[in-house]
Amino acid sequence: MAQGLHAQEARAFSARLKQALEAAGVRPSPAVVASEFNLRYWGKSITAHTAHTARAWLAGLAIPTQDKIRTLSEWLHVNPDELRFGARSGPVLAMDSGTLESVLNLQDRQMLAQYLALPVGHRKTVQEVVAAL
Repeated sequence: MAQGLHAQEARAFSARLKQALEAAGVRPSPAVVASEFNLRYWGKSITAHTAHTARAWLAGLAIPTQDKIRTLSEWLHVNPDELRFGARSGPVLAMDSGTLESVLNLQDRQMLAQYLALPVGHRKTVQEVVAAL
């Protein structure tokens, strides 16, 4: 059972990694991921094709250690917990629902709902536009 669960988690991580790569405009190739990762990682470099590295991550065979996930998330501009575990349910912002309701009016809530319905690549574009303002 535990091995089956780990395999399922590795496949889910692979899908999230590929989605983050696509959103960042990066080709999901083991060679590209290994090369770009190694430019940013302070520890021992990874290779494109050995077990527990870029190929295994992309193939859904392995999950990187937390320090490697942190490097991937910084590179790809995604939340490390969401990259590792997936999006969590609950409030989008780090506020309780009462505080969130008091800060956001109806138009704000509608805009956030529309934003959350966008594909990840489009969300990244919106984030870049907002950051530029």
